[in-house]
Amino acid sequence: MTITPLMPVYPRCGFRPVRGEGSWLIAEDGARALDFASGIAVNLLGHGHPHLTQAIAEQAATLMHVSNLYGSPQGEKFAKRLTDSTFADTVFFTNSGAEAVECAIKAARAYHQNAPEESERSDRFEIITFKNAFHGRTMATISASNQEKMHHGFAPLLPGFKYVEFDDLDGAKAAITDKTAGFLVEPVQGEGGIRPASEAFMHGLRALADEHDLMLVLDEVQCGVARTGKLYAYEHYGIIPDIMASAKGIGGGFPFGACLATEKAARGMTFGTHGSTYGGNPLAMAAGNAVWDVVANDEFLEQVRSTGEKLRSAIEQFIGNYPEMFDLVRGKGLMLGLRLNDQVVARDFVSHLRDNHGLLTVAAGDNTLRILPPLNIGDAEISTFIEKLSAGSADFAKPEAA
Repeated sequence: MTITPLMPVYPRCGFRPVRGEGSWLIAEDGARALDFASGIAVNLLGHGHPHLTQAIAEQAATLMHVSNLYGSPQGEKFAKRLTDSTFADTVFFTNSGAEAVECAIKAARAYHQNAPEESERSDRFEIITFKNAFHGRTMATISASNQEKMHHGFAPLLPGFKYVEFDDLDGAKAAITDKTAGFLVEPVQGEGGIRPASEAFMHGLRALADEHDLMLVLDEVQCGVARTGKLYAYEHYGIIPDIMASAKGIGGGFPFGACLATEKAARGMTFGTHGSTYGGNPLAMAAGNAVWDVVANDEFLEQVRSTGEKLRSAIEQFIGNYPEMFDLVRGKGLMLGLRLNDQVVARDFVSHLRDNHGLLTVAAGDNTLRILPPLNIGDAEISTFIEKLSAGSADFAKPEAA
């Protein structure tokens, strides 16, 4: 068989979008679909948002890329906005979420191994991570996840990661040794099934990190940037991380990410320890600044929380009609997961909604349907979503009936 020009690593479906309008995608054949996937939590302002597209167009016509050999007024501006509105004191810009997590892992190790004072240095390198997490597709980030499906064909994995059950504080404590450098955790697991951590777990990790001088590293690639109704999900828990990876929604569709850190946590990241040719280029910074103009304010965040409650309430009311199909709804803000009962396969239901009802969602672990709409949806989009979900549920061919 002849390989396709696009490397065949994705099982691509038949829906082929060529244009987007707000919360809708339009395919090359004219078919329209309500986009409650948002490019997997990326298009947080929907498609064609005027402020974002204008900022990108104007910057593209002015200056797109110069490398990091020179001063960066665009990067300095956005980094200052990030540090002013978060826990962080400093930021490194990347091209993707996986690279942001890679930078976070390096910073956590460098904190111990490259401390300014020789008396503070140690060979700590192990990162304790949590089962069913997803941190990316690079060698380090697949090694940080315990999912065999991502490991297959890429052995040997990189050493230095221990896996503990998610939300198991006792397990995390028991895993600490004199080689432990820190914890890496998603406050809300995305690919793992939209599973928010408990407050006790997050507070416990923070306390353990403080007690043992470890780095608490948060992966907020999917749950960050207003998705949960807070600018970042750690705010729901009332804790402060040491290091955090951000991406997806941060560019509203333009691909880039960021690794944020406190001054203390970044002490090992000195000249020459890290770099990126494209990271923080002027075009990415224009996108980031435009997104921040819209989302980084109390009014927008309150709207996300309010809309999230409306959507969640509508779904919870609806699924009572189909107890044989649906189990529960969980998540925060507009990062919601609808868990299906065991007799319904989430991926099959996602395909059915897409192909027969023009509704785009995303499958996740724990047999869960991810619901990730643009953050600026309103009542009309919620009503249309429930209509399509209802119609799709009514005529879904259950596996045992096939």
